[in-house]
Amino acid sequence: MAFVKKELKDLAVNPFTTIGDEWFLLTAGTPENYNTMTASWGAMGVIWGGPAMTAVVRTSRHTFGYMEENDTFTVCVFPEEYRKALQFCGSHSGRDFDKAKETGLTPVELEGTTAFAEAKLVFVCEKMYAQMMGEEHFTQPEVCEKWYGKDPMHKMYIGRIKAAYVQE
Repeated sequence: MAFVKKELKDLAVNPFTTIGDEWFLLTAGTPENYNTMTASWGAMGVIWGGPAMTAVVRTSRHTFGYMEENDTFTVCVFPEEYRKALQFCGSHSGRDFDKAKETGLTPVELEGTTAFAEAKLVFVCEKMYAQMMGEEHFTQPEVCEKWYGKDPMHKMYIGRIKAAYVQE
C-alpha cells in the first residue's frame, strides 16, 4: 500500500469520530528528529478562507518543543488495529521511549515533515496561528477547573491543511 494525495472535498471524514473516537497522532519534526503524541482533542474546519486543523498541546509534553520549532505538523489517523500503539504513544513520553520502535510504527516523510506508513489518513498542516490558552479566557470557569486544575495549560495551534493522503 502507498499514500495517495487526495482533494479534501473528496474525503468522507466525520471530525467528531475521527478526532474524538478514533484519536490521532500529532507529529512534528523530520523522520530523523521528531516526536509524536496521541490526541483526541482538536477541531477541523474552515478558517481564514481555507481548510484548517486545530490541535492543542500541553506545554509539559515533549511534542510541545517540536511544535514550537517546526512550521509543519501532521495529523495521522489509524485503523482500529493500531489502538494499542496509539495508547502507548499517549501514555509514554518521547523523552524516555522511542515510540516507533516500541509500537512498530514506521516514520515516513511527507512534504518535509513526519507521518507514519501505517496511517489510513494523513493531514499535512502548516502552522498559521499559535496561542497559549489562559485561565482568564474561560467563560465557564468550571471547564478550566475540570480539565486543568494544577496541570499545565495547552497551547493551541491552527494549521492550514496543505495536503491530505490516504492509503490505497
